[in-house]
Amino acid sequence: MTQVIRSSAELREKVATWKRSGMLVGVVPTMGALHDGHMSLVREARKQSDRVIVTIFVNPMQFNNPDDLTKYPRDEAHDLALLEAEGVDVLFAPGVDEVYPNGFATKVSVSGISEPLEGAFRPGHFDGVATVVSKLFGMTQAGRAFFGEKDWQQLQVVKRLVEDLNIPIRIIGCPTIREEDGLAMSSRNVRLTSEERASAPKLHAQMQAAAEAIRAGTPVETALNAAKDALQAEGFGTWDYLELRTADGLRPLESLSEPARMLAAVMLGDVRLIDNIAV
Repeated sequence: MTQVIRSSAELREKVATWKRSGMLVGVVPTMGALHDGHMSLVREARKQSDRVIVTIFVNPMQFNNPDDLTKYPRDEAHDLALLEAEGVDVLFAPGVDEVYPNGFATKVSVSGISEPLEGAFRPGHFDGVATVVSKLFGMTQAGRAFFGEKDWQQLQVVKRLVEDLNIPIRIIGCPTIREEDGLAMSSRNVRLTSEERASAPKLHAQMQAAAEAIRAGTPVETALNAAKDALQAEGFGTWDYLELRTADGLRPLESLSEPARMLAAVMLGDVRLIDNIAV
């Protein structure tokens, strides 16, 4: 049975007991509203760890839009049932005061890789991510942490953070899990109307088409603009970005000269969809 812990002191005691027995502890940091994408991370953690902690904390520091924070789906009872079915040892679900107690005054900022793409459109977002991830690594004392590649830029930020600060944890990226029609799984997908849900997979389809065109020699800008035009004709709204970047370092690419990632963020109704694929 999955134990629910809300106190970092209680969690530290539990983890210390495991470690004294020589156990490797894995952590899957989440904001809850769990789905099959999260469960794929849990299963990988189970394979690579002796004990698994899943954290659920809707981090106010990483929301630059208060409305988005308010609307973020929350269902701890449902989440706990999923975690118990997967044999998770501990659900760590601290309150805001436990993570950011009175007088909290520290912010972790990763420059460079955090600045384009999501960083440009969500000011302060990655400072919030870096700060809470640093806290959760310290609270859980885990040896491995599992993150989805769907948030590719976040994964790169966390890897940079761990390397720069010599945090003794191994970061493991796991493949994006998609619905059968190609839509990347996301907790926000529940907010799509039935009509929007039917249109949403076209984002991935157009990204794949653009990637194939680029590999075949079509200029990058031409291929990306064709994808944008096609999606706007399908009812997609404002684009934040659709770009080709280096897979490592996220530098802009004008041609396919090294391993690349295509990253997108676009509005569909009032839901912001993000996705990325290898090119």
